[in-house]
Amino acid sequence: MKPFILWMTGLPCSGKTTIVKELQKNITNLAMLDGDELREWFSPKDFSKAGRDEHNKRVAHLAKLLLKHGVSSAVSLVSPYKENRDNAREIIDSGEQFVECYIKCSIEKCEQRDVKGMYAKARRGEIKGFTGIDDPYEFPLDPDLLIDTENDQLVDSAEKVKEFLKKRNLF
Repeated sequence: MKPFILWMTGLPCSGKTTIVKELQKNITNLAMLDGDELREWFSPKDFSKAGRDEHNKRVAHLAKLLLKHGVSSAVSLVSPYKENRDNAREIIDSGEQFVECYIKCSIEKCEQRDVKGMYAKARRGEIKGFTGIDDPYEFPLDPDLLIDTENDQLVDSAEKVKEFLKKRNLF
């Protein structure tokens, strides 16, 4: 089997990181590249469009480096713009080994799941440029894989990802 990159995109609190943690129980040596964690030390805390674009590019280059060394990774990153996801696919340039996985969940459900209170802060104007509130999220029109976390249980969502990877001979 070949190493792969799962590019998990979706609104904040849609379940990207949660699914990756569930996948790590069954996929050995799956590195998680969590956008929030990486931003702490890898990219400037700039949430402007240019800052988000740069963060996405840096994470894509890191994922490409891991792939080059035979390490599969799951990137848990909002990557709100189609351009971000297209750039990641181009940077990584790995054909079938790159899987854009759209984690679909309504903004209402994401707000209910938000234990950090980010959506509430954004609605009060305390956080500017928050994806889904005052900054857009461009929903993927043709992702490789769509996972509906609003209607599917965590274990079922992770199973769908594993089945997709098996069909591509990546797991």
